[in-house]
Amino acid sequence: MSSTPSASYDVVVIGSGPGGYVAAIRAAQLGQKTAIVERDAKTPGVGLGGTCLHRGCIPTKAMLKSATLFDEVRHSADFGVKTSGVELDFDAVRKFRDKVVVKGARGVEYLMKKNKVEVVPGFGRLDGTNRVVVTNDGAEKVLEAKNVLLATGSAPRDLPFLKADGVKILNSDHVLKSTHAPKSVLVIGSGAVGSEFASCYHRYGAKTVLVEVLPRLLPVEDEEVSKEVEKSFRKRGIECWTGTAVEAVAENPDGTLKVAAKTSGGESKSWDVEWVILAVGRRPVTEGLGLEAAGVATERGYVKVDAFQRTNVPGIWAIGDCTPTIWLAHVASAEGIVAAETIAGHPTVPINRDQVPGCTYCDPEVASIGLSEAKAKERGYDVKVGRFGFQVLAKSAMEHTNEGFVKIVSEKRYDEILGVHIVGPHATELIGQAAAFLRCEATTEEMVRTIHAHPTLSEALHEAAEAVDGHNIHG
Repeated sequence: MSSTPSASYDVVVIGSGPGGYVAAIRAAQLGQKTAIVERDAKTPGVGLGGTCLHRGCIPTKAMLKSATLFDEVRHSADFGVKTSGVELDFDAVRKFRDKVVVKGARGVEYLMKKNKVEVVPGFGRLDGTNRVVVTNDGAEKVLEAKNVLLATGSAPRDLPFLKADGVKILNSDHVLKSTHAPKSVLVIGSGAVGSEFASCYHRYGAKTVLVEVLPRLLPVEDEEVSKEVEKSFRKRGIECWTGTAVEAVAENPDGTLKVAAKTSGGESKSWDVEWVILAVGRRPVTEGLGLEAAGVATERGYVKVDAFQRTNVPGIWAIGDCTPTIWLAHVASAEGIVAAETIAGHPTVPINRDQVPGCTYCDPEVASIGLSEAKAKERGYDVKVGRFGFQVLAKSAMEHTNEGFVKIVSEKRYDEILGVHIVGPHATELIGQAAAFLRCEATTEEMVRTIHAHPTLSEALHEAAEAVDGHNIHG
């Protein structure tokens, strides 16, 4: 194996996802000589961006956009627009999806050049504390670094008895490289990933079954939100089975898959489907990084860090999905900024984990931030709650989907807003306003006194705040 002379940096980032590339930019902005290592960066313009851009958030949302348009056009007569011959062209969907991804990758590449971050293609691993060895096509390059930031992300998990094969049993990586839409699909797992795929393929026209081993869909969301999503899914024709465990998957003589499951009540169920999609969580990508030799502490494969993203080894840092954090791109980005600013000696503050917005882009959309009603009560708050349904709003009547509600969780003593939970049209955009209110430790009274434009969907936040004390005008 050939090698090249070593180069020295203040910061070397391993991984160019939304955590890694953001950290690299911030470090460079603060005067740190920075390099970023990416194993997928061999082809200019297509390699940077990590899982989120290539196998996660972005291609998923592109497919969901096509699904939404397809569904809306089929119902356009409700809005006075007659159409005929509407059909799904999945080859065009695929081209649109891939075009969006390539554009994003080229954007990240441009940002590296703009901020003078050196891109080093290849697989990076620790060689002690202050050295990174990068392997690329049989050649090695050694990077000397005062600080190494691990941003290696995560990969889809399998089930112990069921492993994705990329043909008929797919994980999210496979789905987002697919070249056709199935006629029928069963999704195992109803978190954000599973619910989005179920919603997407149902709108594409596939017979869709969603199976969740826990008692409700979207288990991390407020219970009322979960119930609303399940009701909406069932109304649309998505078959939902909660408290149900898949036990076996076998191939039928005709090439379809037979999925056997059992409910919590002991009832046996089976379905014949073209695809099974595994959406049962993710695992950290930390194999082969040299963590043990460098003395970096891990737990169940995750790199352990403090509030400023420092590992137990001075000079080694970690962010994003390779740490025991929330699996969200914007969390990785925020952690990357905290780490880069700490490295540079710049004033910074750790992330408030209670103020991380979560978004699920199914139909209806779901978004939340802060504490659920149950969590707030667990923490000992004297809770008061306000709810307001989108159906009442004039702007909502103009939307393709006008179901759902806004729920605000607050506490009685100081009236502070503890959590906001939204299910309904454009929920993932509306949550930004809620995030600002929580960041400022606002009260429901302050939200009520904030004038919201009419007609807008944001009026639902205003009305929900009024409903906390029973003063909402339109409910």
